[in-house]
Amino acid sequence: MSATTPAKGPAGRRWVALAAIVLCMLTLGFDTTILNVALPTMASELGADASQLQWIADSYLVVFAALMLPAGLLGDRFGRRRMLVTGLLVFLAGSLVGSLADDSTTVIAARAAMGAGAALVMPLAMAVLPSLFGPEELTRAVGALSAATGLGLPLGPLLGGFLLDHFWWGSVFLINLPLIGLAVAACLLLLPETTDPATPTVNVLTAALAVTGLGALVYGVNEGPGSGWSSPPVLGALAAAVVLLALLVVRERRLARPMLDLALLARPGFLWNTVAAALVMFTMTGLLFVLPSYLQTVQGHDAFGTGLRMVPMPLGMLVASRAVAPLVRRTGPRPAITGGLVVMAVAALLGSRTDVHDGYGWTALWLTLVGVGFGAAVIPAMDGALGSLPRERAGVGSGLLMTLRQVASAIGLAALGSVITGVYTDRLDTAGLPPAAADAATDSVAAAHTVAGRLHDAALTRSADAAYVHGMDTALLVTAVAALAAAALVAAFLPGSRPARTERTTRAVVDETIDA
Repeated sequence: MSATTPAKGPAGRRWVALAAIVLCMLTLGFDTTILNVALPTMASELGADASQLQWIADSYLVVFAALMLPAGLLGDRFGRRRMLVTGLLVFLAGSLVGSLADDSTTVIAARAAMGAGAALVMPLAMAVLPSLFGPEELTRAVGALSAATGLGLPLGPLLGGFLLDHFWWGSVFLINLPLIGLAVAACLLLLPETTDPATPTVNVLTAALAVTGLGALVYGVNEGPGSGWSSPPVLGALAAAVVLLALLVVRERRLARPMLDLALLARPGFLWNTVAAALVMFTMTGLLFVLPSYLQTVQGHDAFGTGLRMVPMPLGMLVASRAVAPLVRRTGPRPAITGGLVVMAVAALLGSRTDVHDGYGWTALWLTLVGVGFGAAVIPAMDGALGSLPRERAGVGSGLLMTLRQVASAIGLAALGSVITGVYTDRLDTAGLPPAAADAATDSVAAAHTVAGRLHDAALTRSADAAYVHGMDTALLVTAVAALAAAALVAAFLPGSRPARTERTTRAVVDETIDA
């Protein structure tokens, strides 16, 4: 156990401290999606092309995924409160740089810094809870953190849309400063410090292999459509990714206490629940990336209207997550996860039939179904994965599960974004345009609209809209195939046993976060 005895303070102080941590998680939640509605604006005002837009979104996810595991060890060794506050300050600094940026490269660097800060905050926010709450209150506290993260995802597009309609695009970064500043002050004043001097040192080589391997993979997938899949930079990046990630796996399998315990994947219950959760995130992240440009640029809605029109997705999630709980208690997670993935596949197939002239009603229908499928699949998959592990492995398993979810999100965004970029570039008709205008129009659909406005070229606008929608339809078709494949794998291989009780799983995860 931790070398520092948990100090349960007065009830009011403890719950105020929890409110500060909830604020941290809420900020991380909406920062995952708040930038999506700003991407069309940034494409126009920063001149960012499709690849740069993907990196603006993906740099956060790649760094977040790669650094989450060593972050827990840093907290054990140097103090969980200290490292939690450090993560918040890094996140705040990245937000400040992003709000002042005037080019896409600076925004990408700022987002990477925010990902590093988030990687510290996410595991340590949970790790400090047992120093505040006893077993009878811990489940409620963990539930509040989970709810804050989930609530932040749908809040992101709405808040981002409101800010963009009333302020400049940098306000989607600036909004973090007062929230994080308040959380830092509350953590310093209200949280006790806990450490575990017996924890192993952070393996720098493992962390470096994870960051560089994932970065090379995402770079190769992002740059493939623009540079050509057979170009030396793309082939070199993909080859480097294979080598680096293979070295990571080999190294982790030889360590007595690995940060990335891949041996857990030998357990069928953990493996297939994790596969399901990862593929659900692959689908969701890609959708949240492609939709704003369709709603904002092609359909012509403002930023807040775009966020508002994405609300059917979280509403479907909310309804399904509540409705599926009795089913899981009776039958175990397999029927709910399989059904949720099938619903997501059907939704993506419907979405792939979108035409440039379709109204919002069709989009609202398949968006609602996406939310229903997500809500039905992701929570049972995560609970089932953790419930399949013995108590002493739950914390390590939680870290691996969250890491693979983030990796799937990053790859999903890169892969589906690359599909759209490739199709858009092939389909866009730039015949008769000056070379400079043609090059600019191929950067993104927002750039094409800007060029068309300057040239008063309605035909270019129509071509750009049709090309983007065709790319989005193709990406949705890929998503549908992936979801159906995941559903078939889960139905065939996921054990049918019921998950362990959530209270036991929650207690075990938090205990192992402290002990590991």
